Amino acid sequence: MTTPNFDEMIDRIGTHSAKWDAMEGIYGVSPQEGIAMWVADMDFRPPACVQRAVEAMAAHGVYGYWGDNSAYHAAIQWWMSNRHGWQVEPEWIFTTHGLVNGTGLCIDGFTKPGDAVVLMTPVYHAFARTIKAAGREVRECSLALENGRYEMDFDAWDAQMTGNETMLILCSPHNPGGRVWSQADLEATAAFCCRHDLVLISDEIHHDLVMPGHTHIPMPVACPDQPVVMMSATTKSFNIAGTHSGNVIIADPALRERFAARMMALGISPNNFGLAMATAAYSPEGAAWIDALKTYLDGNRQIFDAGVNAIPGLRSMPLEATYLAWVDFSGTGMAIADFTARVEKDAKIAANHGETFGQDGASFLRFNLATPRARVQEAVDRLQAAFSDLQ
Repeated sequence: MTTPNFDEMIDRIGTHSAKWDAMEGIYGVSPQEGIAMWVADMDFRPPACVQRAVEAMAAHGVYGYWGDNSAYHAAIQWWMSNRHGWQVEPEWIFTTHGLVNGTGLCIDGFTKPGDAVVLMTPVYHAFARTIKAAGREVRECSLALENGRYEMDFDAWDAQMTGNETMLILCSPHNPGGRVWSQADLEATAAFCCRHDLVLISDEIHHDLVMPGHTHIPMPVACPDQPVVMMSATTKSFNIAGTHSGNVIIADPALRERFAARMMALGISPNNFGLAMATAAYSPEGAAWIDALKTYLDGNRQIFDAGVNAIPGLRSMPLEATYLAWVDFSGTGMAIADFTARVEKDAKIAANHGETFGQDGASFLRFNLATPRARVQEAVDRLQAAFSDLQ
């Protein structure tokens, strides 16, 4: 494998990149002067094996219906077995148009209008948006912030349940906050779902992006007797989110039958490019690329955390997984509009606003660290300058 060059600066401006071309309209940060650290995609090329797969399709020049999923399914089985210790059967796998689509299909297939869906907040903002759009209610269960990291709080959550809840969506590893949930956490989550008769959806899209010293446990491995809908994808791991391909993997026959019925009713089928790229990515070459990526991201994390935590009043939550730093500005005593203005107008950095992740995220901003290291250092320098009066 050619050694990946994650330090390469790739100009994405004017390429229809949501991350770079849309940030001025949303955050008022010019892409020519600013740093895009919001949308969760990486400023890195995918592994060469993925690029070769795309080039082979282009060279062939015919883009008809995909007719054989055997190599694609085998690649998923190989990856889950070798990287995550989970033995998957081909008939368990459904391919959706990304995992937000997968989430929507789960909400549509396993709940009815007016039901409540439980979220451990703050959490990935698309969950709540999709739940509300489907005419369901969001039940926010606040994670406890203890010693600078998030912990589950089932005693408090049990008291919140009204009987109207029918589903829980777990984000594992957690986004934002970067928690890798323990075996005990996952078992407690499964028990909570049993107590309240909740369908358990486990979104594990960041499961390959775990920092050194931490190990992700797939929910179906942690709790093999718990019916669970596990969602995963190559898109975050290999920076191919534009393919909008994701996998919903369901071992439980009853849940699988209900999900298959919704897929059929809505005419959902995957695109060829997504399948070819995923098949190429889930390979030994892709695995080596991921290992190199994680080492690089860990270096970025260390630089960012050291620089941000040196600013009085700012605290970057210790990152166990993902490439998304979750920074608390509450120690500054500033209003949300004030610290946000310093980041966007003074530092010229576009970062996700914390309140979009739930009721307890308002004092936070989320920063994407999956960019060349020189850009991460530049962002640190800009933040330190923007808050220099606190130092």
